[in-house]
Amino acid sequence: MNALQIDLLTKSIGTRMLFADVSFVLQEGDKVGIIAPNGTGKSTLLSIIAGSGEADSGTVTVAPGLRVGYLEQTPPFRPGQSVTEYMEELPHEADDWNFPDRLRSLLTSLGITRHDQPMGELSGGQVKRVALARVLLGEPDILLLDEPTNHLDIDMIDWLENRLARQRTTLLMVTHDRYFLDRVCTRIIEIEGGQTHSYEGSYDYYLAKRQERHDAQDAELARVRNLLRTELEWMHRQPQARGSKAKYRIDNFHDLEARSRRQHHEADVTLAMKGSYIGSKIFEAHNVAKAFGDKVILRDWSYNFARYDKVGIIGDNGAGKSTFIKMLQGYLAPDFGHFDVGTTVRFGYYSQEGIEFDESKRVIDAVREIAEAVVIDEKTTLTASQFLCRFLFPVPDQRKFIHTLSGGERRRLYLATVLMRNPNFLILDEPTNDLDIPTLAILEDYLANFKGCVIVVSHDRYFLDRVASHLFVMRGDGEIRDFPGDYSTYRHCLEQERKVLAAEQRKNETATPATPRSAQRPARLTYKEKKEQEALEQELPLLEQEKSELEQAMSSGTMSTEAIVEAGARMQEIIALIDEKEMRLLELMEKAEQ
Repeated sequence: MNALQIDLLTKSIGTRMLFADVSFVLQEGDKVGIIAPNGTGKSTLLSIIAGSGEADSGTVTVAPGLRVGYLEQTPPFRPGQSVTEYMEELPHEADDWNFPDRLRSLLTSLGITRHDQPMGELSGGQVKRVALARVLLGEPDILLLDEPTNHLDIDMIDWLENRLARQRTTLLMVTHDRYFLDRVCTRIIEIEGGQTHSYEGSYDYYLAKRQERHDAQDAELARVRNLLRTELEWMHRQPQARGSKAKYRIDNFHDLEARSRRQHHEADVTLAMKGSYIGSKIFEAHNVAKAFGDKVILRDWSYNFARYDKVGIIGDNGAGKSTFIKMLQGYLAPDFGHFDVGTTVRFGYYSQEGIEFDESKRVIDAVREIAEAVVIDEKTTLTASQFLCRFLFPVPDQRKFIHTLSGGERRRLYLATVLMRNPNFLILDEPTNDLDIPTLAILEDYLANFKGCVIVVSHDRYFLDRVASHLFVMRGDGEIRDFPGDYSTYRHCLEQERKVLAAEQRKNETATPATPRSAQRPARLTYKEKKEQEALEQELPLLEQEKSELEQAMSSGTMSTEAIVEAGARMQEIIALIDEKEMRLLELMEKAEQ
């Protein structure tokens, strides 16, 4: 059964066409992701489907009786409105007697505990979670999500991912999170060059089929251009060679000429920049501590950044990630300890909040205020206009006023202003928010080959896997764990640790209740158990030593990728063995004390 039908939707803003004649159908239970470049109206399309925006033409048909839930990219709320008041605006049936309990349970699952708190006091991530809770609580039949993972931490993304994958709800969403797309969606709709292409399958399947389509288009384009050359020679002959009977051939020539220009073009951001020289002394942190009242951000933290370090920072919302990177650059002073920064270090900072552009200025003027020319390498210097072209701002678009840009276009412009200064130490705070997938892919390649240091705070797991070679895991209460590996390896280790803990908990819960000690005979260790205890007391220090040696080797920066993977696998085995043997040793020690 058709749950949602879109027919020939067209929308323009002034002279700018966002999309034209977009059509597709969602069956009940479909989970569909929309992919399109920034500035092509993805958010506008969702708002029109949700009924909060208007199209120039076309229709949206929702099956009778189906309810639509819509999560906006930036959820609106009234000034002074509390979390509870915001949630109670959700329409619900009068006989839904357990609504308050469901509300509290869902908010708690999403980490929202203060229900009387004004919405205006919440962080961006908290606002997104409250808005998400309101949408999910309505139990819609059709769910429209605009960048649902923006501002959510990784644990919350995992929670949402698992919930959406299990539910039967019909889903249509816009997201740049490629792991999220791959694990939730069963179909991808791509809007490219004004045309809509549908791919049944996951994101990986979409990539493969999209490449096949582009290869076929390239082959067809080559055939058309060869034929066009033949027809062009005929057209250039003397006029008497073309009689009235050949009019069809002249029309065919003009048709071929038009088709030869209809090519897909990967309008990619070009980030081929050298970066300035960075010396051997880069950045050192010595026993740094920072707290705001009872909230501890860092506790006696030390680290020496090596050349070409690529570090990802992860942690729950509120763990202090943004505060941490502001301290690294001197925007906030530590309470104790100090930083030593090398003389050759040139920071490039891409903040989560973005840059406050003058809305009344044009794109080209905002860049020229920083520099009229940009040095790419020893042989290449670009004008400000040429540099903007590399960031998908062709000359006509450079004359646009900044207030007319989409969120993704603003982010791309902000990225250009950061990189044009040729930094050698990049600090990126949530760089993936609002950037489209092609831009992200190019940024990932640039950072992987960047001849300098990179620190990136991100909730985008795919991006972290592509960029970061090791992680700072902010666990709260000032603790930072330095994990030597990419995000997927860390996640696998974490899952193994959780399985061990869950197994121990199940074992404890199902254990037979002990007989009161007064009714027991005194327990004694058998000879075999004594030998087992002695062996465990010798084995555990050796395992701890091996674990410590592996951690040092993996953080040295000298191991190959293959060696790090092997070491990570062995680390998982060691952690599991230590947990298992410590538990058994405790059991034997308790028995010996009875």
